[in-house]
Amino acid sequence: MATNRESFPVEFKGGLVTNLSPLQQGINMPGSAATLKNFEPSITGGYKRILGFTKFDPFIIPPYGSPVVFGASQTGTTFIIAATHTSPAAGDTLTIAGVSGTYTVSTIAAFDGPNNRTTLTLATSLASSPANGAAVTFVSTDAVYRTLGVEVFNDTVLVALNNDLFKTTGSGYTKINVPSYGTVLVNGASQTGATVAVDALSSAPQAGDIFTIAGVDKVYTVLANATVSSGGSTLSINPTLASSPADNAAITFISLSREGALRTRFNEYNFTGTSKVSIVDGINSPAIFDGSTFTDLIAAPSDVIGATQVIDFKNHIFYGKLDILSFTAPFLDTNFEAGDGAGNIRVGDKITGLAVFREQLIIFTERTIFKLTGVDLSTFALTPITLDIGCIDGDTIQEIGGDVMFLTGDGLRLLSATDRIGDFGLGVVSKTIQNVMTDFIASASIFTSVVIRSKSQYRVFSFNPNSIGASAKGIIGTQFSPQGGEDMAWAEIRGIEVFAASSKLVDSIEVIVFSSDTGFVFKMEDGNSFDNTDITAEYLSPYLPLNDPRTRKTIYKVYLYTDPVGSVNFDFNLKFDYDELNSVQPESISFTNATSAISFYGDNNFATYATTASGSSGATSVTVASNTNMVIGNKIIGTGIPTNTTITDISGTTITISAALTATISNVRVTSGGSVFGGKVQNIFSTQTVGTGFTTAISFKSTSQDPPFSLDTAMLEYATKSRR
Repeated sequence: MATNRESFPVEFKGGLVTNLSPLQQGINMPGSAATLKNFEPSITGGYKRILGFTKFDPFIIPPYGSPVVFGASQTGTTFIIAATHTSPAAGDTLTIAGVSGTYTVSTIAAFDGPNNRTTLTLATSLASSPANGAAVTFVSTDAVYRTLGVEVFNDTVLVALNNDLFKTTGSGYTKINVPSYGTVLVNGASQTGATVAVDALSSAPQAGDIFTIAGVDKVYTVLANATVSSGGSTLSINPTLASSPADNAAITFISLSREGALRTRFNEYNFTGTSKVSIVDGINSPAIFDGSTFTDLIAAPSDVIGATQVIDFKNHIFYGKLDILSFTAPFLDTNFEAGDGAGNIRVGDKITGLAVFREQLIIFTERTIFKLTGVDLSTFALTPITLDIGCIDGDTIQEIGGDVMFLTGDGLRLLSATDRIGDFGLGVVSKTIQNVMTDFIASASIFTSVVIRSKSQYRVFSFNPNSIGASAKGIIGTQFSPQGGEDMAWAEIRGIEVFAASSKLVDSIEVIVFSSDTGFVFKMEDGNSFDNTDITAEYLSPYLPLNDPRTRKTIYKVYLYTDPVGSVNFDFNLKFDYDELNSVQPESISFTNATSAISFYGDNNFATYATTASGSSGATSVTVASNTNMVIGNKIIGTGIPTNTTITDISGTTITISAALTATISNVRVTSGGSVFGGKVQNIFSTQTVGTGFTTAISFKSTSQDPPFSLDTAMLEYATKSRR
């Protein structure tokens, strides 16, 4: 016979734990998780469904650089373009400045890699003849190209794709690897053939550079590195001059070669009052970009060309290539002269990452870690921290909470300063999820990471081109103590594909961007979906003995305390006795706090939709992340949208509105305006349950585009029956 009912509270905390036996975990850590996917341990308590991501820029990253028309007077379906460092593909679509229509590439007739030209066969004839040098914009491509690097820099995002670099503020891409050689002019009239004499050069053009000549048809490629004397040079070019240029005709360089670029890394610094970013790609010479001017360090020494790592330390720029650490002269980011204070140091193993930590430069290799102290060439001193622990991928190195997190072959470790001056702790902080970390590390050979400062959170992602969509893996670590890894709580991420990522504070706002091989740059921690795809979040508690694993209990009722900010829809399950074979398990119970509408802030007045929108000032249409629940006639409210504006037409994610935008907007939150401030949404749920067993586990699963919600505490009401 059942005794009086008892209650058992489960406070959701502790994160994912996989290094305890099921019963030990249920006894000692009842609020921890046996499964925790797309829920994050929150510094405000409980487990919170993660935010989603949206496109940072609605346009694709230009896959082939900034191609231009090669030669005027082209007609028909044969179309030649220049400045293509990578061959386009059949099925691509493109537009041409000054020519109406969108064109589909039928076939690639020829790709001239050395001269950066492509002959396309179009599916339809050109509507008119384009001008020489007119911009060609590829609108879409079915080809898969991997983004090689991203970086938040000032109010822009820098992106590396194929052999080019771009910047974007969220409304289109501008190529930045454009040479700056001064105001270059033709030196002398009546020139013909495969060379052209020029003057007013500030530095030497390089093989692969591409330029146009005022008044002369065609687009020209430099065939050999130039030698400059008194600002003048004779350039070897392809093709031959289409006509003789006028003396002092303007030479416009439109592209420089970054052929063969690999994983691209960036480092922001400021030596002179101007923010700059240094760039390395593992193949080419390093480069510097200050927001407007791109400087290719072609005169850098061989130990620097092809560097894979870059960082600034004590007013020097440090480069890592193989086992050599090179640095510039102090305050001089282009000077590698030893007499001015530049130099290099051999560390004895391949450098995999660099980090500045407490006035020291930390050098990670595949098997060792060193620290560099001092302030200049005369005082720099290299000493080992450990000779038997290394970092397997430098893009996992992040400072969080006064420590440095990095990925090793056996898990995540913290480089923590200890009480002893100059001493470090190197403990594995991911031991509580060791088997998860082992599988995670084995799943890929490429990893990257970001920190989310507002959440004291570290996120690391594995990249495997065969693991796409929901199978893409990541790990969340939330730090609950100021320093040290003892109070890290863990969870898993599924469904975010990341090859390159960057997070920065810009005007006190945290901007987190990432990309992989989807052709887009995305903004993490934005929106309630994975770019219009539902977020699936799962939680499974350990099996709880409810005070005694040898007595049978019947669960009669469950109370769930949550912290929602809007609509909540999820399935709840009780699982008994380790879900053993042939055990009878109760059916799922669905929870919801909304019927036909979503209440974001109030309980009596509802917003029927909420999404993000982008559009240009003066436009009467916007592009939204999702049109779910939008109806013609709904109000639309958001930054840049006039009062009393309504939706007049819906075509996919293009929404026509009744009034023109008063400002250009990018990923601005918009709603129907139905929500009110100050009210409450339902946050306590209760349900009758059916089930009996010796141990029980709590399971939640949500697949939706609802706003995030937190699991705070569950209360199980049960009665004890017979002892086993």
